[in-house]
Amino acid sequence: MAKREQITEQIESLDEVDAQDDLFLTFPLGNEEMAIEIRNVIEIVGIQNVTVLPDMPPYVKGVINLRGKVIPVIDVRLRFGFTERNYDERTCIVVVSIRGFSVGLIVDSVSEVLNIPTNSIEPSPKVKNGESSRYIKGLGKVGEHVKIILNIEELLINEDIQLLQDSLAK
Repeated sequence: MAKREQITEQIESLDEVDAQDDLFLTFPLGNEEMAIEIRNVIEIVGIQNVTVLPDMPPYVKGVINLRGKVIPVIDVRLRFGFTERNYDERTCIVVVSIRGFSVGLIVDSVSEVLNIPTNSIEPSPKVKNGESSRYIKGLGKVGEHVKIILNIEELLINEDIQLLQDSLAK
């Protein structure tokens, strides 16, 4: 069984919201390990055919049709200014809920679901005029490693959400 399917089963077994406290889905991005709160994850799917939408920021790759529901997808690598890479069999779309709006996050692969207690999370460093620092919710200490905890609410700015909603409403 592929790692993506194992993690999906693990997420689906977390029925209660309380069981999701301190749990994070981790994935690599470049040389760093990122994490998002599991409570925001709806599902993880393999890379799909993406329909390109005109006049979108470069990191908004387009939309996918997931079981009859049209979901916008963004490439997390491009959102953070990393170089684009070709998608392969490990590339996944992590479908998350952002302000009640389903969005697919294209990531290189998924790593694992980790428990990172609140007392092991440091606030994100404040960088003067640092655009990308707003995407970081905190830094999770896991053994000798640090996981960058993303603030998924900030991955799409209000203007992007409005653009997507307008495009999908047509």
